[in-house]
Amino acid sequence: MALFGNKQKKPLGIYVHVPFCRSKCSYCDFYSICDTSRSVTDAYLDAICEHIRETGPLAPDYLVDTVYFGGGTPSYFGAEGMAVILSTIRRSFAVAADAEITFEANPDSVTPKLLRRLKGEGFNRVSLGVQCDDDGILKAIGRPHDYQQAVEAVRMIRRAGFKNLSLDLIYGLPGQDLESWQRTLQNVLKLEPEHISCYGLKIEEGTPLYERQYQVVLPSDDMQADMYLATAEILRSKGYRQYEISNFCKRGRESRHNMKYWTGGEYLGFGPDASSDFAGKRFAIVRDLHAYVEGIHNGGQVLCDIQHIAPRERAGEYLMMHLRTLRGISAEEYESKFLLPFAPLEQALEQCRMRGHALRGEGGRWHLTPEGFLLSNSIISDLLLLQEKSIPLTKKR
Repeated sequence: MALFGNKQKKPLGIYVHVPFCRSKCSYCDFYSICDTSRSVTDAYLDAICEHIRETGPLAPDYLVDTVYFGGGTPSYFGAEGMAVILSTIRRSFAVAADAEITFEANPDSVTPKLLRRLKGEGFNRVSLGVQCDDDGILKAIGRPHDYQQAVEAVRMIRRAGFKNLSLDLIYGLPGQDLESWQRTLQNVLKLEPEHISCYGLKIEEGTPLYERQYQVVLPSDDMQADMYLATAEILRSKGYRQYEISNFCKRGRESRHNMKYWTGGEYLGFGPDASSDFAGKRFAIVRDLHAYVEGIHNGGQVLCDIQHIAPRERAGEYLMMHLRTLRGISAEEYESKFLLPFAPLEQALEQCRMRGHALRGEGGRWHLTPEGFLLSNSIISDLLLLQEKSIPLTKKR
């Protein structure tokens, strides 16, 4: 917590959803639209800034230490609009001087002018969507760039002075095999990013790829598993620490914003389809730009799925989210926060350790191994069942 005078402020993350894209990738199920007419983008900008101004006074005891512009393609929206939104955040909330401020970008929408402007406005981290180094695969999944554009985008980002760069990659793509994925990793490593995110392809209902999944050649589940384990080994050998299931970084370059999601931190989301976890409640914003704009301007309902999270549900989230990370979970933390016994969970984790799927590390904290991450869904499911059966402790230990 940050100390202001005699009052401590709680850390808060802000997420800004920018829903505009040049085109829709075949695998993407995030909310985005390809209509970037001036009337639509201006309406979005006016609404989100009004929403931010209205919300700021509700968080007087918070200090914003991370801001994340995601999408969609924020860089496609443009530097001017992003600068206005960030300025509105600074005027409406207390923002830490050393806040991590990230924007997502696609290689085809990165320009020196955009980067200089955003760097000057205080953005200090870039997340670039590269996905892979095979131009044929990029075209097949609807990406609007080729790999050489990604290489040039990295050069521009570095020339603009950004020292914290994350590259997003996807394995398990149509036509990909273990050898081509390893080649992608080796080529991307030459770009020397501080952070790499590697996501296994998930075919989501409602996407173009879902409709034609049986018309393309996809790697088998076993092949995807081999790709994942190869990723962990290759990146480890090059000095990248795996601090979360899909995320790897150089020392001290973890995504501070995303760590809020994985460790139960508070965050507020703005823009259509953004989510929040704030003041003990979780809620989302309507997944419709026009409904969002109309609701903000005319006092309509823009929030949905409002939930007050019960303590035992928070305990389940602690297991699900913390076990995504290398930091993992501990008996002291678990029992102190949730007044539930850790012993049944520890017995199950010990069985995982014997199978090479978990480790008990520094401070007695349990975390999964790369092999355990592959089986995390079943491991966590077993732990949740044990948790459901547990009888609360009578007092904090």
